[in-house]
Amino acid sequence: MITALLVSFGVIFVAELGDKSQLMAMTYALRHPWWIVLSAIAVATTAVHAASVFFGHFLGLSIPSDLMAIVAGVAMLLFGFWTLRGDSLTDEESRRAERVGKSVFFAVMSSFFLAELGDKTMLATITLSADHDWVGVWIGSTVGMVAADALAIAVGVLLGKHLPERGITVGASILFFGFAAWLLFEGLSAGPGTVVTIATVTAVVVISGAGGAYLWHQRRAERRAVDVGAGEE
Repeated sequence: MITALLVSFGVIFVAELGDKSQLMAMTYALRHPWWIVLSAIAVATTAVHAASVFFGHFLGLSIPSDLMAIVAGVAMLLFGFWTLRGDSLTDEESRRAERVGKSVFFAVMSSFFLAELGDKTMLATITLSADHDWVGVWIGSTVGMVAADALAIAVGVLLGKHLPERGITVGASILFFGFAAWLLFEGLSAGPGTVVTIATVTAVVVISGAGGAYLWHQRRAERRAVDVGAGEE
């Protein structure tokens, strides 16, 4: 078990360096409390690697990574628009800080869960669990990934102290759109089929159009509010 734990930790930690998961962790840490981000990543990683061990050790099955990548890509597109929308709170919303914290936790957890399905670290965990003690692989791979993402979170926290809030919001949104493009390219390049391709393109167009229209109306409303405030003065 110890050997499986150490091997899994080393393999997954190295595989995560420079991976999109680290970029996602840093992106979230720029805008949200680091302990919420890290705890959400830990929960998502534990679940994903539990599934990896189950498939690899007990079933010996492979995951359709192309479909998983497409689903994760569409989710990243949604998170990009959600981030660009901004999180400014009214007085009433500020009194619901606990609920906001829970929504952030769920957003981080779900995005990491989707992004890791079919990712190289999940496939590596499946491979390792086929030939090593499954408990050791599960623990080692989970700790390895959380440790790698914790490094990225530390970088995000340090950067967040020196960057303007609007710059952080726009930068985070751009990264999420980049994640979406990355994942969608991975999924579609594997040739999932005509129906899936058409459905994916349609979903991207609809989400992009709806998100763009919402942001346009939001900006117009903000400008009107500023004009009204200036007129009253």
